[in-house]
Amino acid sequence: ESFLALARALDVPVPSVVLDELAALLARLDPTPHHALLHGDPCPGNDLRTSDGVRFVDFERASLGNGLVELAYFRIGFPTCWCAMSVAAAPLAEVETIYRATWRGLTGRDVPGDLADACAGWLIQGDALVERAHRGTVDQFARVPTEDFRWGRVSARERLVHRLGVVAAMTRDHDHLHAVGRLSSTLAARLSAGPPALRPLPAHDTRPWFQTDS
Repeated sequence: ESFLALARALDVPVPSVVLDELAALLARLDPTPHHALLHGDPCPGNDLRTSDGVRFVDFERASLGNGLVELAYFRIGFPTCWCAMSVAAAPLAEVETIYRATWRGLTGRDVPGDLADACAGWLIQGDALVERAHRGTVDQFARVPTEDFRWGRVSARERLVHRLGVVAAMTRDHDHLHAVGRLSSTLAARLSAGPPALRPLPAHDTRPWFQTDS
């Protein structure tokens, strides 16, 4: 509802089919049938490079669910992280190929679910625009038309435009999210028209090693 209210606040028409697609999306995103262990915050700084390989820390938000929710981080720009980043095509393809091959090797089955669904799920979460301390306090999407608040090095509108572009690109030929994709494309264009001028997310090879601002 907040995501659709944002569209209306920006004078972007919302066709009724978008409501139907989003309702079906929420049903498909139900974590109940999925039993992958999710880290909950798989961000730079929560992975430690050691002589024995990578070790993950900070499992306070760990849960069971669909692993695609966290694989989507690489496309959607790390939605629970202060250091939002954009991952280029080659390493993105490598990450997703390794994930799917590892899952298939361990289970004998393909990864269940749809990566486009997972990305759209992150897109419509307004709380994924702010740090944890501010989540659940106000409607974050309602702030976007009147202010461009920052989290770390990146602004809320910059995060949002990146996610809108990702969903628009992934759903051009999608059976269940085509209208959501068209709406996303229109919203991205409206927000990008500015002012202020928006920057693309920093590239993944500029990955910071520690937080320099908040």
